[in-house]
Amino acid sequence: MLTRIVVAICATAGAGALAVWLGAGIGMSLVAGALAAGALAAGDAWRGRRVARWLHEPGGRPAPRVGGLWSEIAYRAERALRESQQAAHAERNRLDQFLAAIDASPNGVLLLDTLDQIAWCNAKAADHFGIDPARDRLQPVTNLIRIPAFVAHLHGGRLDEPVLLRNPAGAATLSVTVRPFDVGMKLVLSHDVTAHERAESMRRDFVANVSHEIRTPLTVLAGFVDSMRKLPLSDAERQQMLTLMAQQTDRMGALVGDLLTLARLDGSPRPPPDAWFALDALLGAVEIDALALSAGRHTIAFPPVTDVRIAGSEAELRSALGNLVSNAVRYTPEGGRIDVDWTFDAEHGGVLGVRDTGIGVAREHLGRLTERFYRVDGGRSRDSGGTGLGLAIVKHVAQRHGGTLDIASQLGRGSTFRIVLPPARVRVGNAAGSSAGPRLADALVGR
Repeated sequence: MLTRIVVAICATAGAGALAVWLGAGIGMSLVAGALAAGALAAGDAWRGRRVARWLHEPGGRPAPRVGGLWSEIAYRAERALRESQQAAHAERNRLDQFLAAIDASPNGVLLLDTLDQIAWCNAKAADHFGIDPARDRLQPVTNLIRIPAFVAHLHGGRLDEPVLLRNPAGAATLSVTVRPFDVGMKLVLSHDVTAHERAESMRRDFVANVSHEIRTPLTVLAGFVDSMRKLPLSDAERQQMLTLMAQQTDRMGALVGDLLTLARLDGSPRPPPDAWFALDALLGAVEIDALALSAGRHTIAFPPVTDVRIAGSEAELRSALGNLVSNAVRYTPEGGRIDVDWTFDAEHGGVLGVRDTGIGVAREHLGRLTERFYRVDGGRSRDSGGTGLGLAIVKHVAQRHGGTLDIASQLGRGSTFRIVLPPARVRVGNAAGSSAGPRLADALVGR
């Protein structure tokens, strides 16, 4: 800048000297023109340099107001820069929102570059494959996920078909799909199908168990029918076979009945929270059935009149309590004791309990007792008329009422089963309404 000013001054001085030589008239006009041109060039250069310096300075300071054409240029440049920055900011926001949405996805998303290195992954993919997004970025994915099925699928499998594999920790079953992306890149999508696979396994087991449970009595019946058709039987032998056939028919009937009960529970809405019934009526009905099933072989005690009302399905809870009591009768030797009781507190709710002095259950079986068709002793259960579905029904009924089924047992000493109902489904005393008086079972046994 200084150089240009000096040049302008020298040019002006030269013009003055030239004016002296040429004469005052013509010389002064040339001097004025040269002086104006030099001043204009110097000022224009100075403005241009200020605008150029502003363009190269970081920090987003306002454009210099230098006047003239350069001021207009600076204004337009400032506006263009502002619009560009706003567009870039909006684009970053959209990208951040997109990545946040992918990160919140319940499925894993893993982006691989052209060398199958990890370019990016969301939180779920990191959890599925045990990846640290910061530490493992740009690491070859096969160095971190060494599952043979995954490596084979990535390098040579059909990318349009998912592959099932256990995650590196072995805690989940994943459905993994690899999709081509952009130029040479890949998108690895993972979905946790553990619950689905477990449900599918349970369905297969259920179908197999139902088929087995029905096939067995049908085979027995077919054998008896064939014998009665082909063999010369006495009346006593024929009667014995008919009795055994009736037992197998009853067994199939009980099995079908329990299957229908489970299907109804699975497919119906939860019992309403405002449909109240008297607990005493339920206890009385179950007590009559228990006394008939025991036929005097056990001491059976039920609680006195409770003055309690329960919200829910009386039929479901009667079925559940009836299952527990009938199990107690079946698995308690003659002379044993069975106690049915009711307790309530405002914090934990109401508890229907069945305690017996029967054969009990070993600790290792307790966690599976409510599985469908699970039997501790299959032969004994079938001989006693059990279907293997009773406790599954009880647990289902308890859960449909917002409660739980608790089980405690000691081998050789007996068992306790407790249906726990939430406080909101129980009314006690005055809140329950008027008492229904003595139960029918009490009158039948003269109590």
